[in-house]
Amino acid sequence: MLRFFLLLLLPLLLASTAGQAQTAPLNATLDGYEYPFPVKILPLKLEGQALRMAYMDVPATASPNGRTIVLLHGKNFFGAYWRETIKALTAAGFRVVVPDQIGFGKSDKADIHYSFHQLARNTRQLLDTLGVKKAVILGHSMGGMLGTRFALMYPETTEKLVLENPIGLEDYRMGVPFQSVDQAEAGELKSTEASIRKYHATYYPNGYPTAHDQWLLPFAAQTRSPDFAKVARANALTFDMIYQQPVSHEFSRITVPTLLIIGQEDRTVVGKGLIKDPKVLAQMGQYPALGRRTAAQIKGAKLVELKNIGHIPHLEATAKFHQVLLAFLK
Repeated sequence: MLRFFLLLLLPLLLASTAGQAQTAPLNATLDGYEYPFPVKILPLKLEGQALRMAYMDVPATASPNGRTIVLLHGKNFFGAYWRETIKALTAAGFRVVVPDQIGFGKSDKADIHYSFHQLARNTRQLLDTLGVKKAVILGHSMGGMLGTRFALMYPETTEKLVLENPIGLEDYRMGVPFQSVDQAEAGELKSTEASIRKYHATYYPNGYPTAHDQWLLPFAAQTRSPDFAKVARANALTFDMIYQQPVSHEFSRITVPTLLIIGQEDRTVVGKGLIKDPKVLAQMGQYPALGRRTAAQIKGAKLVELKNIGHIPHLEATAKFHQVLLAFLK
């Protein structure tokens, strides 16, 4: 009888242990949170500060084709969420480099002036350190703004550019009210698992998938860490970077082959919660129109529209995303 009771109790104990593991606090650099591939560190010195930039450098698992692709994460993400895309690309012969930008993921949360120019320079320094002379640049969300800046600064290093539901297809200053860094920081400090979950749910027009928890819970765990003030400060500073440094006026200057993959149900607007005028809100974040306008501005750009897909095609429509991506890379 005792043995039967223990067998019934065991699943409950395991579930309880798993729940505790998920809710354990994580520090500013996600120590204790395991990435899908080994993480290495690039030392940087910015504004007199010695900083650590984390990255994954994953070799091809099939016959190497001699090409490298760099995956640039979004603002509310980190390099690990590229896991399935890394597997698909390495299986196709690519070397895949996945940095966590300074201020994100396992990299240091520095209190510095953030700029897309500096993040692009850091990424270029990483490639130089790794001996990569030319690479495909793929950016999702904020990574699309960074990828655009990288291609503009280093066209000789950019083999091709892929923009996956990039933010910054419009100038947010035209509709989103200004807030200071201090105001943004105060808002960030109020973040909870519930508020983070509510925001991430907006990425999925077809309903929030429970599998996304693996990319959400690390952020929730950071809110319970003594390091969270540092994380909140970096989040506020990078929000200000996005707001103050638009790239939407420069798409016509891109000279490299470019692919835009746009989930048509995406309505992401950075700072959407600050917009009080419903007419202004209705005009912004219209990704179908923004994607077509941007593709028309980039000479020779290819646009792929994914119907009924939201902000993160590589998670929501993984197989289709990889099909489109690999076809462009051939």
